Amino acid sequence: MRDAFVVTELPNPHTQRAKDILKRHPEVRQHFGPYPPSGAYIAGIVAFQLGLAYRLRAAGWPWVIACAYTIGAFASHALFVLIHEATHNLIVKSSVGNRLFGILCNVGQGFPSAMSFRTYHRLHHSHLDEYTYDADLAFDWEARWVGNSPLRKALWLFLFSAIEIVRPLRVPRPYTDKWIVANTVVIVATDTLIFALCGARGLTYVLLSTIVGIGLHPLGARWVQEHYTFFPGQETYSYYGVLNILQFNIGYHNEHHDLAKVPWVHLPKIKAMAPEFYDSLQSHRSLTRVLLQFLFDPNLTLFARITRERARGPNAALS
Repeated sequence: MRDAFVVTELPNPHTQRAKDILKRHPEVRQHFGPYPPSGAYIAGIVAFQLGLAYRLRAAGWPWVIACAYTIGAFASHALFVLIHEATHNLIVKSSVGNRLFGILCNVGQGFPSAMSFRTYHRLHHSHLDEYTYDADLAFDWEARWVGNSPLRKALWLFLFSAIEIVRPLRVPRPYTDKWIVANTVVIVATDTLIFALCGARGLTYVLLSTIVGIGLHPLGARWVQEHYTFFPGQETYSYYGVLNILQFNIGYHNEHHDLAKVPWVHLPKIKAMAPEFYDSLQSHRSLTRVLLQFLFDPNLTLFARITRERARGPNAALS
């Protein structure tokens, strides 16, 4: 069993690949910039979540749980993807507008995560796999505790929503700002309203959809798919399976890290325009397979990540 991360002295691979792609295919720049229809998708998915919560207000608890796992998880995870778009200012031009869309996504999820995600995900790009600044990496103690036990891996993934709250504590950045406070106030208020209109069952549906959608579910395997080392030397992996249709092409992860100014709708075009950069990379076709391999492969632990020791400092520019 691994007992430490793999350390590399190589730089972030996406920086050079982006330069090479832009040099060979300057036409990809036409796909840079916001994609406003994403805002309509956000409104529609949030309305769907709240409408189903209302329908479940008098349903039996088994129905609430079943709907959260089979329907709500997909809706909530799609909202996470759109929060990701807003984080990169890919919905509208203004930063404020994108922040507001991120908070709107949280209304359909029940948890105030959009503004904190915005801060720490941008650090993930600018400090990819640097232990001190990339909250996508597990704590050393976290990885040691989970080990290669299938049961502890399953528990870890089920609790991933809570783990994502704790990890940023090691990052030397302000943990709270006015936008995070505003995000929290708005979601507490909307959760209170959901409870008043949809009862405990409706609010549980919304919250459980989010917990399941990023947890012990094929969709939750995305957190493993993106950067866990399945093949030595490669630190980012794309997923090209059917769930991209429902999840706004979030699987195109190498393409996104290379060209973060490209919105979700154009990422498959980037792969098609520059196949010489992507066809040779290892990728995934099934998130269910990723989930099962993560749970039962004793060599695939939380230490199965490449890290780089050179941290550039907390004032480095965010991508």
